[in-house]
Amino acid sequence: MERRNFIKSIAALSTTTVLPVSAFSMFGAAKYKVGLQLYTIHDDMVKDAIATLTAVKKIGYQDFETFGFNHEKGTFYGYNSSEFRKIIDDLQLTASSGHFGFSAYLNETEDKLKRFVDQCINGAHTLGMKYITWPWLDPDQRSIDHFKLLAEKLNVIGEWVTSAGLGFAYHNHGFEFIDHNGENGFDIILNETNPSLVKLDMDMYWVVRSSKHSPKELVSNQPGRYVMWHIKDMDKITWDYTELGNGSIDYTQILPDPKESGLEFYYLEQGGNYAHSPMKSVTDSATFFKKQLQAYL
Repeated sequence: MERRNFIKSIAALSTTTVLPVSAFSMFGAAKYKVGLQLYTIHDDMVKDAIATLTAVKKIGYQDFETFGFNHEKGTFYGYNSSEFRKIIDDLQLTASSGHFGFSAYLNETEDKLKRFVDQCINGAHTLGMKYITWPWLDPDQRSIDHFKLLAEKLNVIGEWVTSAGLGFAYHNHGFEFIDHNGENGFDIILNETNPSLVKLDMDMYWVVRSSKHSPKELVSNQPGRYVMWHIKDMDKITWDYTELGNGSIDYTQILPDPKESGLEFYYLEQGGNYAHSPMKSVTDSATFFKKQLQAYL
């Protein structure tokens, strides 16, 4: 098709229907770094962080979301924050978000929570992070009353973190979508937290597996709030994690519009069920992502 006719066709289409997600970035290069949630290769990172980061850089990963910050020692993967920052700087990599152990402080006093948050802020600042993320609730913290307490704490932490010049986000699993007599934890988080203080790190695997709403519907309901995405696949039989391209999730159909989402960073992830090894899995997932999905972003 000639360029002029092609442009006219796209313009006409835009007046009658929504463009497929592939059209979001079809006219330019990908604007986001290829990200990896380091929980996927946590054991390798603990054993030898430098060798592991060097290897995943060669695979094509450029940006990371950390896991396992030791707040008392101020360390990431056994290195103090400034040492770990030098490692990623030397490799010309970035760590834009971190998952921190907030669940242990859900029922603690504000003073203890503030001390922990300050330690997280110091670590995040040192690494040059953009976001501090609450990643998890312990199983005994998943009642409706706990979710309401969580919303209160998220607002408070959001104020502290935002005042420190960082962003704050909540990362979902599947338990937030469990129905409790007509209520669920995710709705409480959405409706009882301040969107300007508490952003969202959407795990699309868990949304597909557990929510009544699609990722596109969630974004449409609260546009601009889903600043980070986790992209991972679901085994066709067991529904467990699997390598991208091996499972049942067709990301070409479910990815929201990044601009409507407010997307700043995305991270490929696989929390277990590796076909061979974690490093082989992140290699295979990166290969599939770059061939089949990166153009959508």
